[in-house]
Order: sequence, then C-alpha cells, then structure tokens
Amino acid sequence: MRALIQRVSRAKVEVDERVTGEIGQGLLILVCAMQGDTEAEAEKLAARITKLRIFKDGAGKMNRSVTDIGGACLVVSQFTLAADTARGNRPGFSSAAPPEEGNHLYLHFSNFLRELGLPVANGEFGADMAVSLVNDGPVTIWMDTADRA
Repeated sequence: MRALIQRVSRAKVEVDERVTGEIGQGLLILVCAMQGDTEAEAEKLAARITKLRIFKDGAGKMNRSVTDIGGACLVVSQFTLAADTARGNRPGFSSAAPPEEGNHLYLHFSNFLRELGLPVANGEFGADMAVSLVNDGPVTIWMDTADRA
C-alpha cells in the first residue's frame, strides 16, 4: 500500500458539498491499495503511521506521534498514488488494486487505525472528493509497504 501523509492543523473532505469527514490536529492520509496488497500490509502501514514522530515536542523538534498528541486521522482513498509516469504524458494506473479490493483494503486500513485507538474520519471511496487542509509545517511524508521500481 502507498500513503501520502500530511501533518495538518485541520482537514476536511466533501462529496457533493456534503462533509463526509473532518478533523482538527492530526494526519491527512491519502491511501492507495496496490495490486497484490494484503490486509497484513494495510495493518503494518497503519501501525507505522501511528508511530511516525512528526509532531513537535516542547523543544520544537519532531519527536511526537499522532497518538502522543491525541490527534486524529482523516483517511482518503486516492488511486492516483499508483500513477505510472515512466512513459508518455498520460499516467497509467494499472498497478492500483481493482476497485472492490481497493475499497476493502482502504476500509480495513481505516478500521485498524481505529483499533489502535485513533479517531478516524473518512472520505468516500470512488467519489469525486474535495479535500481541504491546512498543512502544518508543511510536513508531507511518502510511505510504501513495498519496494516498487
């Protein structure tokens, strides 16, 4: 699985002008299931993200996790993280998991974050979403559960 993680002071996702998820301080996590990904990989990625020390401590150093600060997560599915831009001008997305599998892993990832004790809000899988955020820092981190060339 792939994830683009942004440290935010607030974030919101809307579908047809209806808010589907909103958080204050925490992480906006754009996530993409790739072909061959498993529930175990979704859990591993979620666990790593909860421990990622990218929030400031009292000395101003990035030394605290989203769990440490009592933050929340807004998880948004984004198959375009699977973009293959190696050739031509139009990205290919064939390495993304098929929609049914991708949705299952997206929901499993979100539910596992909840099991780890984090408040989680969500976008809507497959919908045309409007995501707004205030990127705190800015801090943006890319994570992938596999080495992909």
